[in-house]
Amino acid sequence: MHAMDLNNKRVLVVGLGRSGVASALFLKAHGARVTVSDSKSQEQLREEIPALLDQGIAVETGGHGERTFQNQDLIVVSPGVPVDSPPLVQARALGETVIGEVELASEYLPGPLVAITGSNGKTTTTTLVGEILEKSGMETLVGGNIGTPAIALTAQATRDTAIVLEVSSFQLETIRSFRPKIAVVLNVTPDHLDRHRTFQAYADAKARIFENQQAGDFAVLNAEDPTCLDLSQRTRAEVFWFSRKREVEQGAFVEKGQIVFRREGVREIMPVAEVPLKGAHNLENVLAAICAAALMGCAAEKIRGAVCEFKAVEHRLEFVASIRGVDYYNDSKATNVDATIKALESFPANIHLILGGKDKGSDYTVLNDLLRKRVKAVYTIGAAAEKIQSHIQGATNIVPAGTMDSAVKQAANSAHPGDVILLAPACASFDQFKNYEHRGKVFKELVLALR
Repeated sequence: MHAMDLNNKRVLVVGLGRSGVASALFLKAHGARVTVSDSKSQEQLREEIPALLDQGIAVETGGHGERTFQNQDLIVVSPGVPVDSPPLVQARALGETVIGEVELASEYLPGPLVAITGSNGKTTTTTLVGEILEKSGMETLVGGNIGTPAIALTAQATRDTAIVLEVSSFQLETIRSFRPKIAVVLNVTPDHLDRHRTFQAYADAKARIFENQQAGDFAVLNAEDPTCLDLSQRTRAEVFWFSRKREVEQGAFVEKGQIVFRREGVREIMPVAEVPLKGAHNLENVLAAICAAALMGCAAEKIRGAVCEFKAVEHRLEFVASIRGVDYYNDSKATNVDATIKALESFPANIHLILGGKDKGSDYTVLNDLLRKRVKAVYTIGAAAEKIQSHIQGATNIVPAGTMDSAVKQAANSAHPGDVILLAPACASFDQFKNYEHRGKVFKELVLALR
């Protein structure tokens, strides 16, 4: 679908999240006859609806009418809408074209695409790649799953614009011709099993990032991740690896305290000691970003400068405050068990951990070893609290706190100077909060109020 194809075409946008609204407005501006449909009520969507009605876009709320999906030239689904929902299955059976917003956007982004996916570390890596490219003098736009929908970047993008996109498994499920010049997979560990159902289906969705790559494109993968090793067989692109533990044939790795990049010779980039981010997982994110930036042609000194100046992204192992000798960290973006493991590994001991929220079909028993060794107490919150308690019983002290307010107060009362209070919930936020950002902001406000 190119710009000229949209004129007077009937297009349905399903789901009115950030990307759904942006898609609807874009399609309308390109001459399409647009309808939007969302299962949420009119009241829940009161902020989104006026802008759409102003543009003459038809709005259906409170569910999807059976006929809404019929006779459409194109259906664009938001990432939050499961691809196997009955109306979409039926639409595909009728031969209708169903794509996602990232696929739509990619048709209108003429410059080189760097796409980054993984269970954890996507936002940090995407932001860092964007900053390195910018500091290297490239015209750069950053978006995708990270805040600005990809479709909203199309207005500014030219052939010379490097586009850096964070892409999720949900977004990759609905691609057709999406083709990144550089595709990065940081890691693949169990996540979103409430939607993908099996780990294999989840890994398959991630693998689609390579689907349309050709010789001359690049795939960047984690040499320490067993699923990434399997995925490397599924791309026609040239494969580059990153590893913090060993030398790789081509890619980024650590050698004698230096980060080096190897491609037809070795380039020293910077000392590991200069990386400003906490945790081994963040070193992996930096290695992946360096790999992508080097493949985009960035010079070693520009890469080093950008990494040295990089600040941790909000809600990702973000230092909040030190109050009466206790350090508070906000890792609200730790929405799965593996992210919580990485957060716990960033501190040697004396952790008070806030866990819980909306369960994603996770196995919390894998936390037990770290809980025994490093965690003084777990404060459970939200809908998953009982399941978490049943999985971690006996590994450490458990305090059923219920709410964030109660968890922060109880942890603050129990902690001693030198302890760490860490929000790394291992769950989605939608039971008590709008999203993980809202959850992180509430945590930070509660912490700062303790002063």
